[in-house]
Amino acid sequence: MLQGHLPACGCLTAAILALGSYQPFFNASSQELMRPSLNPEGRQASDIVLLNRWSVRNYQVQRGDVVSLISPKDPQQKIIKRVIALEGDIVKTRGYKNRHVKIPGGHFWIEGDHYGHSFDSNNFGPVSLGLLHARATHIIWPPQRWQKIYPTLPKGHRLLPSANDSSMDEDNE
Repeated sequence: MLQGHLPACGCLTAAILALGSYQPFFNASSQELMRPSLNPEGRQASDIVLLNRWSVRNYQVQRGDVVSLISPKDPQQKIIKRVIALEGDIVKTRGYKNRHVKIPGGHFWIEGDHYGHSFDSNNFGPVSLGLLHARATHIIWPPQRWQKIYPTLPKGHRLLPSANDSSMDEDNE
């Protein structure tokens, strides 16, 4: 009786599982911390982004990704930041206790896009990959801001050459 319906059930199950790996994210306290990428100046409403939890299941992130993670200072709070450096990278910090930090294994360096207004790795140091929650893939609200979020590093991101990555641009040092 169900033989003709099995492929349809399989597709429906796959669609439900795929949707289960995505979730919208809104955090009013992050409103100005990721400017100008999220919540551009002059807007009253906050952007809502779509988070893909499946894409980080093996802790695979790249420089420039916008990610959601559990706050290293408050485990009850999720924050959204940009990945600046990965394990083995050397980053020139902005106000951290050490001027240069080599990112240890299993960690990454995150920053908000709005320098000076963000509580990020410049305050608490490298972050464990275990705190990673999801990758932001799209802005889904408000409708006039619908767009895909591409991994990009802010201009002058302060990565220093390391033995792990010989492909870093010389002009980004």
